[in-house]
Amino acid sequence: MLLRLIENFIRSAVNETVDKAITRAIRDQYTENLFEMVPATNKVGVTNLLEIAMRANQGTPVSRPLGSPIHLSPWEKILFNPVHLFRFPTPENVGIRTSITIGHRAKKPMTVSIPIMIAAMSFGGALSKSTKIALAKAATAVGTATNTGEAGLLEEERDAASLLIGQYNRGGWMNTPDKYKRLDAIEIQLGQGAQGSTPQRTTAKNIGEDFREVFGLREGEDALIHSRLPGVNTKEDFIQLVKRLREETGVPIGLKIAATHHLEKELQIAVEAEVDFVTLDGAEGGTHGGAPTLQDDVGLPTLFAITRAAEFFARKGVIRDINLLATGGLVTPGQMLKAIALGADGVYIGTAAIMALVSEQMVKTVPFEPPTSLVVYTGKMTDQLNIEQAAKNLARYLNACVQEMELVAITLGKTSLTDITKSDLSTIDPFLSKATGIQLGYVSPENQNRFFEETKSLFRTFEAPIKEEENEVRPFLSESNKEQDRPHLH
Repeated sequence: MLLRLIENFIRSAVNETVDKAITRAIRDQYTENLFEMVPATNKVGVTNLLEIAMRANQGTPVSRPLGSPIHLSPWEKILFNPVHLFRFPTPENVGIRTSITIGHRAKKPMTVSIPIMIAAMSFGGALSKSTKIALAKAATAVGTATNTGEAGLLEEERDAASLLIGQYNRGGWMNTPDKYKRLDAIEIQLGQGAQGSTPQRTTAKNIGEDFREVFGLREGEDALIHSRLPGVNTKEDFIQLVKRLREETGVPIGLKIAATHHLEKELQIAVEAEVDFVTLDGAEGGTHGGAPTLQDDVGLPTLFAITRAAEFFARKGVIRDINLLATGGLVTPGQMLKAIALGADGVYIGTAAIMALVSEQMVKTVPFEPPTSLVVYTGKMTDQLNIEQAAKNLARYLNACVQEMELVAITLGKTSLTDITKSDLSTIDPFLSKATGIQLGYVSPENQNRFFEETKSLFRTFEAPIKEEENEVRPFLSESNKEQDRPHLH
């Protein structure tokens, strides 16, 4: 009886409160109405609204983690083409080859068991030591490589990683023979998708003793990533650097850049330098924290960067000599495999890897802290990350992704993931079809050219009345311009 009385009281109070709120929202002018926040938020967006407030409060660029929320690559408009009779699906007892070899021309090529690698995320500048160890353990468990990011050589990461790609970086922390000679591949880092080639600074107050030791910093010294790689001011400097590193180490030497509309000009220098691989980081690439303007408004979307790079390498006849690695916003097995079909040999994942890493353990942080507090170097709860559990979760995720990719290969009638090409794709977007060379799913392969020719005629039909209107308006505009050019008497 008492519970029912309490329930009725609460229902009555809530009902009265809601009634008053709705009545007030209807009667008040917008300038006095809390509902004003709804259209205002819709106009600028929730993320932009909060970032406006952050800039106003802090007076400095906002440091947004994990990259841009904007989806610039329309992966969802591309579909795989299964086969049934004209080419038969792969029998279920036939294994699908998933391994790739990076650096065929190197003295010591690097082979990974799966075409998915862990992206460059640095110790200290981005992630905690525990996180880097967990990433390395997971990569080792599935036979793939992890990347140091822009950092020095972390001994615990080197010990845990069977295959370690290290970045010869703009901070200079991996750029001495005693460090880069211990790597399985070297990636010369000139930029990244989420920040382009801008300089970055980690202030001394955020640098602990272990950070200083790995980076070789003095107490009180900031960690600075320059906009340029020190000592590389001409393309000849870059070519000589590649040659020197190759001679000193024998491991694959690669180039890492942010994808850009200047792509072919950048890749031409990479071809001249005879790099073993190129890592393209699309505009959707993530980071531990970067300015929203760099994340949202700088770079070239991953999908188009891969397509253009693969076509350029094919024209230059180096597609078998230079491996293309793609990264930036790839979060599903389908997206990863589509990147491979468009010409990438393998892919890096960063944000997805971190999410898989903390998947079960995020319950330790929410609702009062974000899950990233378990993994970033400056996070409040990094000591609570269970390394073994994190590594196991990421390894399971990687295995699940590859199994899904294998299922697609079976329905395409392929026995290797690297055999999947652009011909195994179709798209529902005519503009995407023209830009990438993927056939349009609206019409049969035989009718592709006719469709686009008829479409041109259709556009010309619509253009004709527009031109007539322009011709009618042009004399008026000309007279108006003459009127404006005449001297005015006052």
